[in-house]
Amino acid sequence: MSVKVLIVDDSSFFRKRLTEIINADPRLQVVATASNGQEAVEQVQTLKPDVVTMDLEMPVMDGITAVRKIKALRQTPVLMLSTWTTEGAKSTLDALEAGATDFLPKRFEDLSSDRSEAQKTLCQRIYQLASGFHASLEKPLQQQATLAAPAGRQVQQLKAPELVAIGTSTGGPIALQKVLTQLPANFPCPILMVQHMPATFTPSFAERLDAQCRIRVKQGENGESLQAGTAYLAPGGQQMLLKGRPGRFYLHIEDGEADQTYKPCVDLTFNSIARLCGQQTLGIILTGMGSDGREGCQAIKKIGGSIWAQDQQSSTIYGMPMAVAKAGLTDKILDVSEIGRQLAEMH
Repeated sequence: MSVKVLIVDDSSFFRKRLTEIINADPRLQVVATASNGQEAVEQVQTLKPDVVTMDLEMPVMDGITAVRKIKALRQTPVLMLSTWTTEGAKSTLDALEAGATDFLPKRFEDLSSDRSEAQKTLCQRIYQLASGFHASLEKPLQQQATLAAPAGRQVQQLKAPELVAIGTSTGGPIALQKVLTQLPANFPCPILMVQHMPATFTPSFAERLDAQCRIRVKQGENGESLQAGTAYLAPGGQQMLLKGRPGRFYLHIEDGEADQTYKPCVDLTFNSIARLCGQQTLGIILTGMGSDGREGCQAIKKIGGSIWAQDQQSSTIYGMPMAVAKAGLTDKILDVSEIGRQLAEMH
C-alpha cells in the first residue's frame, strides 16, 4: 500500500513540481492537491490522506488555520514546507503549536546542494511520517516503569540531579514546551537540550520557550558557564558539548563535521556529559524519528546516571524513545506531562 499524500500550496508550479517528485517514489502517491487551506480541510475529510504537505501563506485560509481544522477532524500528520528565514521560523513554530507534525524547507537547496539528495530526503521524510505516526497509534509495547537492576547492583535512586540533558526530534518543540513549562523558577540545576532543528529556527525557539517558562531558556553560547534554573538549547547546525569540571561546567559550541547526520546531535552532547559527570546526571529522550541518543544514554548509564524516556502514547513519533527503551536503558518510561511534573518534584 502506497502512502497517500495531499499537497497544499497556492502556487500551481510548486504543486506540479512536488507532485512529480513524490510520485517518482514508488512508496508514495499524490492523491490530490489543494490551492488553499479551505480546500485542504475538505480534501482531508473526503480522501483521508496519510500525510499532508502544507504551505504557510495562502489565500482563503492560511496553513496554520488549516492545520488546526485538520487536527480537529482527524490525526493526520502534517508536514509544513516553509521558508527558512527568521520570520518563516516563527510561523513554522506557530504551525507546530497548532498541531503540525514536522517541517522541511520549501527551497530544496536548503536541504542539500545535491538536488536528487534533497528530493530523496523529502520523500523519505513523508514516508517516515506516515509509518512512524501509525506506529505511534498502534498498541503500545509492554512498558515497565522501572527496569530491574542487574544482579548485585542497586538502582541508583536519583534525588535532585546535578545536570539534566534532554534529546528530541520530530514532535520535540511541543514536548519540550510541555516539560519545561512545569518547572519552577528555582529549578536546582542546569538543563542541556538538543532538538534537531536548523540554525535559523533555534534562536526563535529558545526565545519562545523563555517567554512561556518560569525557568530561563536560551540558545547555548560558546564558553558560557552553566547556571542552575537555566535551560540551554543547542544551536542549529552546530554541536554543543560540555567542558570543564563539576561546579565549573561550561559549553563548547563547534561546527559539526560534514559527515555527521545530525547537527546538533544528541549522542555527541550526551557522550560529552558522560565523560565529565557523575551519577547525579539525568538523561531524557523525548519523541523523535531514528535512534539518536541511544549511544549517549548508554554512556550516561555507565557512569551510574539515570535515563527517562517518553512513552509511546504521548510521542508524536515513537522512534528515539523506543530505541532507548528497547536497549534496556530506561529507568522510567513516562507520559510527557508526567516528565515535567516529576522533574519539578525533584527540587
